[in-house]
Amino acid sequence: MVRTIAIISLGCAKNLVNSEQMLYLLDKAGYALAPGPEGADCVIVNTCGFIDAAKSEAIDVILQMAQLKAEGKLQKIIVTGCLTERYKGQVMDELPEVDAILGVGSFGEIVSAVEGVFAGGKPALFSDSSAPVEETPRIVSTGPGWAYLRIAEGCSNFCAFCAIPYIRGRYRSRPMEAVVAEAEGLAAHGVKELIVIAQDITRYGTDLYGRPALAELCRRLSGIDGVAWIRLHYLYPEVIDDALIDEIAGNDKIVKYLDIPIQHVDNEILRRMNRHTTGDEIRALFAKLRARIPNLVLRTSLIAGLPGEGEAEFDALCAFLREAKIERVGVFPFSPEEGTPAAAMEHAPAEEARRRADLIMDIQTGIMDAYCDSLVGTVQPVLCERFDEETGMLTGRSRMDSPDIDGQVFFTGLAHPGDIVNVRITGAEDGNLLGEEETA
Repeated sequence: MVRTIAIISLGCAKNLVNSEQMLYLLDKAGYALAPGPEGADCVIVNTCGFIDAAKSEAIDVILQMAQLKAEGKLQKIIVTGCLTERYKGQVMDELPEVDAILGVGSFGEIVSAVEGVFAGGKPALFSDSSAPVEETPRIVSTGPGWAYLRIAEGCSNFCAFCAIPYIRGRYRSRPMEAVVAEAEGLAAHGVKELIVIAQDITRYGTDLYGRPALAELCRRLSGIDGVAWIRLHYLYPEVIDDALIDEIAGNDKIVKYLDIPIQHVDNEILRRMNRHTTGDEIRALFAKLRARIPNLVLRTSLIAGLPGEGEAEFDALCAFLREAKIERVGVFPFSPEEGTPAAAMEHAPAEEARRRADLIMDIQTGIMDAYCDSLVGTVQPVLCERFDEETGMLTGRSRMDSPDIDGQVFFTGLAHPGDIVNVRITGAEDGNLLGEEETA
């Protein structure tokens, strides 16, 4: 009898890539993928443990799986990822329904863990989280027409508010040949958009080659037949140099959408958070990017209520947003993560941080709506993703939108999922665009 395995992947795109690698290893070992946990022989919950909200979500999901197990609808529960890496000694103690745990350096051992639990064991597998990145194939679960391309793992920036270096280990780039080979394989299977990801893609290559190599990698990726769009997540402002800007501006396959997390613009807050830029340097960089890259769409991440943020600092951040008119913004209330320097610093109460985050989104909604309105009447290439039963329209994404975090384009036409077609934008609503496919 073939055992069935379900995977629930939580958190970021980098975590999803690990889930896809586990899918490949399990498939190769002869296991069958279940469509959901109910009725499966085993479920793997690949967790995020980055901030309190992510930890709460992971625990809630594990408890839901425990309920299925108690009802006889599920046999085994394996928990992997950041939550287990961060709380090695607590997960199975506090959640006894869990049958095995794996850390972030042990995704490659998933088959051993599954075999172990069905043999009656309770495996706890933890390898070096700073070891070289394993070159494990994967079963792509995104698309159609797009996939993530992870180029590095870990982080060595040690921002004062962030636990990622303690969880995911130091920064390790994948060899360029391995990245290009994977991209070629993706393109051969119909992937048109490569979303280049890492905790910090701007430092790609510094550990392997002694120099930033992202611009060179982009040139190599753009030479692959079938690749139409290359999207870049995440670029750190202090490492964006003229060579990289020139490559982005001059390479037609790199979409003019840059995700640059800045977190704040107050100099003292940035210093305390161990960020390596000042507010003036951020302003100057954004101005340079807009001058050098026509039709650029910027995305950033902000944290409301960071240590040192009073009303004056918050007002300055709001003023910056109104001035810079960043098209895409994500904002999070400050979450004091245990073990990080910022957790020990005085900060605004949680409810005040949430209030400030809501105010930022009020400002941002107006900016985003104005930008979407400016696109009405233009023709935009759109990657078709699916037919939406509720609206009776096709849906997809423009070059200005990244999956799951930005808006969509709802349009009429004859496109198939995975096609890139030209769409005339006829309207905008709640951050989404409406349009009609242009036919010859």
